[in-house]
Amino acid sequence: MPHRAHLFSLRIGHAIRESMAEGYSRAKLIKDVMAGCVVGIIAIPLAMALAIASGVPPQYGLYTAVIAGFLIALVGGSRFSISGPTAAFVVILHPLVAEHGLGGLLVASVMAGFMLLVMAYARLGRFIEYIPEPVTLGFTGGIGIVIATLQIPDFLGLTMPSMPEHYSEKVAAIVGNASSADMGSFAVAAFTLVFMLLWPKLKTPVPAHLPAVVLASVIALLLNQKGFDIATIGSRFHYVLDDGSTGSGIPPVLPYFEWPWLREAAGGERLVLSWPTFIELLPAAFAIAMLGAIESLLCAVVLDGMSGKRHSANSELLGQGIGNIIAPFFGGITATAAIARSAASFKAGAQSPIAAMVHAVVVLLALVVLATLLKYLPMPALAAMLIVVAWNMSEAPKSLHMIKSAPAGDIAVFTACIGLTVWFDMVIAITVGILLAAVLFVREIATMTKLVDITKNRKFVRQSVAPQWKVLKVNGPLFFAAADRVFGEINEELKQLDGVVLYLESVPLLDAGGLAALSRLMAAHANSGKKIYLAEWQFQPLKALAKAGVKPPAGSIRFFASLEDALENVVLDSEVVQ
Repeated sequence: MPHRAHLFSLRIGHAIRESMAEGYSRAKLIKDVMAGCVVGIIAIPLAMALAIASGVPPQYGLYTAVIAGFLIALVGGSRFSISGPTAAFVVILHPLVAEHGLGGLLVASVMAGFMLLVMAYARLGRFIEYIPEPVTLGFTGGIGIVIATLQIPDFLGLTMPSMPEHYSEKVAAIVGNASSADMGSFAVAAFTLVFMLLWPKLKTPVPAHLPAVVLASVIALLLNQKGFDIATIGSRFHYVLDDGSTGSGIPPVLPYFEWPWLREAAGGERLVLSWPTFIELLPAAFAIAMLGAIESLLCAVVLDGMSGKRHSANSELLGQGIGNIIAPFFGGITATAAIARSAASFKAGAQSPIAAMVHAVVVLLALVVLATLLKYLPMPALAAMLIVVAWNMSEAPKSLHMIKSAPAGDIAVFTACIGLTVWFDMVIAITVGILLAAVLFVREIATMTKLVDITKNRKFVRQSVAPQWKVLKVNGPLFFAAADRVFGEINEELKQLDGVVLYLESVPLLDAGGLAALSRLMAAHANSGKKIYLAEWQFQPLKALAKAGVKPPAGSIRFFASLEDALENVVLDSEVVQ
């Protein structure tokens, strides 16, 4: 099936190979450079804000956008995806950093990268089709709620020594410290939030992030000169260079190689690399890999819909794995494809993965050239930006539409996922959501399998049927959730009859549960004098019967190739009885 080949293909650099094979001109290069510059400008403040939200200094977000953003575009399978730090990971990375520090986060990212490679080579990319929309809307909505909650302290300028681990404790701590709110910080955050919401109405090609952070920085600088104490990147973060010199904000140095576990861990200590440490980091690494796979492939699907192109799911997992393995050695935190940045790049005219590579170069230049200016970015403005990001990723309008129009089962799955993500854990939410969706789906399919009396339906039965006989049509699969009920109904019918003809033309599936239920029915009536004629088995049920060695006992239970043959034998049997 050529239209599904993208779900099974796997090769390194798939997206850029496809782009080059179609013909790459100077005009396309210019469009890629322009799109890369636009999304690079968007990525600079977002990368820093997401790093801070994850619990690490802002430069590590920039390192991620540079290293992972370039590598994944080069070797991945989605030509329009922009990779880097994303909001979805905050709920995983923030507690991970609190417990194991930056070193733990980086090691877990490397572990997740290898898991993504395993997924790619196991050709698991196609399974993105099997994640129901209520599950994705539920956990992304839950992530959005958690991210927005984490931004409240900076948005209001609260004085909080630390943020508790559990969501209910976070909310309690925020409420308990509400009296320490700073009006200057709130003014800057509110201005940024309103500006970012209103700017798109102007329909200008300039993204809202750039003028928002520039104006917010000017306002914060003026307010600080008036005596307010508005936190900035420079006042919040400090660094020490190799030569012993210190500074505030972001160090103006390129990403540099260092073993991930040698970077500072919680409390200033370095991570002790050992087997118990790997075991402790394994759940977080698995969560990172699962979320990275889901988000990157969902992003690729969205971009396919926008562009009409096809991504290679397994090649994209391969690229994400390579990016997350290499980036941590240069200080890059967990990365995946970002839907908003990718969509912005495509709308800006991106033609190939080169746009994402240009975006990484733009961030690199900003890291070196603008480091002294980036320290003036106010924390409340970054918090407001992340609240907008959280709202966008939650897809609240789509969720509200689903709640109004979807079946009750889908709403239950959505509610369970959003609640479990907020109060417990994203992996638990996805696991429970998929299992709940599967159970509800099985229930729905089981109710579709019905037993219909067609004895007097001349479309199927063109002749009169002998007294004390019925022709029953089974509609739907005879699988474990439906077979017992259907064969139980047949058994009840037989109590008042001499025999039944079961018309099985509409039974596409017979599984082990169906085989067991059929065997019980045949065993119960092998010597009861009741007759059961089964007509027109389809290919899969016949194959299942043959494989299981199920044969009708001689005499009262028989298989027929067609309904007409079965009905003729009913007539013959009736004549013999008379």
